[in-house]
Amino acid sequence: MSKTVNSIKKLEFKNLTVFSEAHFEFSNGLNLFAGENGSGKTHILKACYAIVDSCTSLDPQIAETQPKKGELASSVAKKLVGVFRPDQLGRLVRRQPGRNRCEIKCHFTLLRQIHFSFNTTSKTEVSIDRCPLRWVEKRAVYLPPRELLTISPGFVSLYENTHLEFEETYRDTCLLLGAPLAKGPRETRIRELLEPIEEAMGGKVESDATGRFSLRTKAGSMEMHLVAEGLRKLAMVARLIATGQLIDKGFLFWDEPEANLNPKVIKSVAKTILHLCRNGIQVFVATHSLFLMRELDILLQSNEFRDTPSRFFGLHTTKNGVEVKQGDSIDDIGEITALQEELSQSDRYLESEAN
Repeated sequence: MSKTVNSIKKLEFKNLTVFSEAHFEFSNGLNLFAGENGSGKTHILKACYAIVDSCTSLDPQIAETQPKKGELASSVAKKLVGVFRPDQLGRLVRRQPGRNRCEIKCHFTLLRQIHFSFNTTSKTEVSIDRCPLRWVEKRAVYLPPRELLTISPGFVSLYENTHLEFEETYRDTCLLLGAPLAKGPRETRIRELLEPIEEAMGGKVESDATGRFSLRTKAGSMEMHLVAEGLRKLAMVARLIATGQLIDKGFLFWDEPEANLNPKVIKSVAKTILHLCRNGIQVFVATHSLFLMRELDILLQSNEFRDTPSRFFGLHTTKNGVEVKQGDSIDDIGEITALQEELSQSDRYLESEAN
């Protein structure tokens, strides 16, 4: 049996936030979630990230062992609270009259599973029903809608020593951004992944002794604060590749990668996402951008990415909670109102031009 958990295979929710019941079957490549605001896209990413992070050990000796229920329960509860930032854990249970219970089952490849639950009165208590056979050996990466390179220097120390109203994902990602550059056998693969991103940015990401980042172009070095936000998002991915965090069987959770980007940069982001998938990263993307979805769909039909595994999920709000439609193509996820409005506007614009 391989030591590394390659991917999340399935996820089941019962009474988590906006979900009454939901079942997801993931690909080991790209997994894309589309839906209206408030339909739970971000909640799926955060739940998956919290689970993976809770089940991760980078110590090779510990990673060989099976987690104990007590330590895993504490780890899961702490991470869920840190990532979602509820007043108490029970606030994540779907709102209904009376007491209720949230149940989550996550199935990794290689028959590794974690099942746990908590109720509306839980403050930090999680009940573990089933532990994975071993720890996950590759740390997950979570990218929020905004870039973090400009706040990264000193943020981790500030977060750990003061009370900040930031989700723990910010702290986690800033910690990874500040890691040293990877060296050794991985450098060739890293360079192959970095080349198209650096071409799109027009330069290379650098950091100084204080941890401040800059973009070095042919014209010289530019402080990251002065770089366009869209390019800063690409620079963030470039840095995580350069430190070895986004190569070789890892996890990337990216919430609204298209936020504040122009279409040209979105095209580069789409290609970067699929390059990561091809290099062993399981990618989860939450979006309501028709442009990004179409660009990914176009690329997935190209010769370069035709063999890249992908899965699409449409989240639809109903009276009984959010329902999930899923399949291997965009056509399988049903009509998303926000996307249909974008199509409708395009049609109206063409009609007005014709008149």
